Amino acid sequence: MTESSDLFWSSADGLQLYARDYAGGGDKTPVICIHGLTRNSKDFEDLAPSIAATGRRVIAVDVRGRGRSDHDPQPANYHPGTYAADIVALMAQQMIPQAVFVGTSMGGIITMVLASFAPQAIAAAVLNDIGPELSPVGLARIGGYVGQGKPVESWADAAAYSKTINSSAFPDAPAQEWDRFARRTFREGEDGKPVLDYDPGIALAFKADPDAPPVAQPDMWPLFRALTTGRPTLLIRGELSDLVDEAIALKMRNAAPDMAYAEVPRVGHAPMLTEPQAWAAIESFLARVP
Repeated sequence: MTESSDLFWSSADGLQLYARDYAGGGDKTPVICIHGLTRNSKDFEDLAPSIAATGRRVIAVDVRGRGRSDHDPQPANYHPGTYAADIVALMAQQMIPQAVFVGTSMGGIITMVLASFAPQAIAAAVLNDIGPELSPVGLARIGGYVGQGKPVESWADAAAYSKTINSSAFPDAPAQEWDRFARRTFREGEDGKPVLDYDPGIALAFKADPDAPPVAQPDMWPLFRALTTGRPTLLIRGELSDLVDEAIALKMRNAAPDMAYAEVPRVGHAPMLTEPQAWAAIESFLARVP
């Protein structure tokens, strides 16, 4: 299995950002993996070596405020436009003119934003359970836990918390899997106890004034069209997803008829991409990209 090395780069506003760098030993277009809202590069610790084994360099990033990347002293900067600019800085510093993007949830939104102002940077894209329209059911669920984690005393507690938050997405996960899940989403704090591996400030966007009128979702369809026009794109959806429901997925497929599609049975938001159906789709998709 391909091991990763540490990669650090600097954002335009001076933060030190981190990624796991997997050398693929080939000259194919590299892959950049971007995780979801409260997650980090550890989500790709199984997928990235599999992709690297096909002859591609794989960079799995910690978006600012997550994992080993610096927290932002200005929480208002936690938004996809800033994250996309950070990816541009990474590519410039690593002299990567173009990459294949694998974006899970928020990572897919970042990829769509990137397509709107740096389209030349994207050779192809995999959207993992994300689209230009999001179900309010899933958004409400995410808003109910992001930044709300209570302190835990042990890794067993962290595993129990992980199961509580994610069991609806992975109803068939064996008991031992929740410890592994916890070690991807928590880190050891200074007191030796597990703490969630992200800056609670990322929850700012979900903290609305209860007396304010509802805020409409931004129109991301132009971003989706920009991404899917003229480049290979793959949408992977969890069969049980509450964020990209069946109706949204159908609208996406109708809007981008050339987009490849795969659905992972008995999984919700979001697939880990190592499921047989997901990996088969990714492997076939990458085989068509130089």
